[in-house]
Amino acid sequence: MKIYQQTIQLRERKRGFHLITTEVVNALPQVSELKTGIMQVFIQHTSASLTINENTDPTVRKDFEMYFNKAVPENDPDYQHDDEGSDDMPAHLKAAMLGSSVTIPIRNGRPALGTWQGIYLCEHRNYGGQRNLVITAWGEA
Repeated sequence: MKIYQQTIQLRERKRGFHLITTEVVNALPQVSELKTGIMQVFIQHTSASLTINENTDPTVRKDFEMYFNKAVPENDPDYQHDDEGSDDMPAHLKAAMLGSSVTIPIRNGRPALGTWQGIYLCEHRNYGGQRNLVITAWGEA
C-alpha cells in the first residue's frame, strides 16, 4: 500500500461553481503509480465546498448557483451569524449541504471519474479568497 498527500492553495475565484479537476489531478502526479485505490479531496474551509457533477456544459454550474441562492437566501432576518456580511451564514449552510470532501476511486493510475464528471469548487462567498485543499491518495501500485 502506498499513500500520498499534497496540500494545494487554489487561486481566489468569484462566487459560483468552478471546475478544478485538472488542478487536483496535477497536484498529485503520484496517483499514476497506483493501479487501484482511492483519492480524497478535502477543503479546509467552512464557507466553500466540493462536489462532483457535470464537467462540460457551463449552464449546469450557473443553474447550481441559481438553485442554491434560492434555497438559501441572503439577508434572512432569522440568521444570527452575520459577522462577515449577508453572504456569511448562507455560505456556511450551502457548504454544509454539499460537504467538505469528495472521494474518487483510482483505476489504472487515474481518478475513475465518469465521462461527464468533474470536481467543483463551490465558492459560496462574494470574496472568499484563496482556498486550501488537502489531496490524499492511497492504494496498490
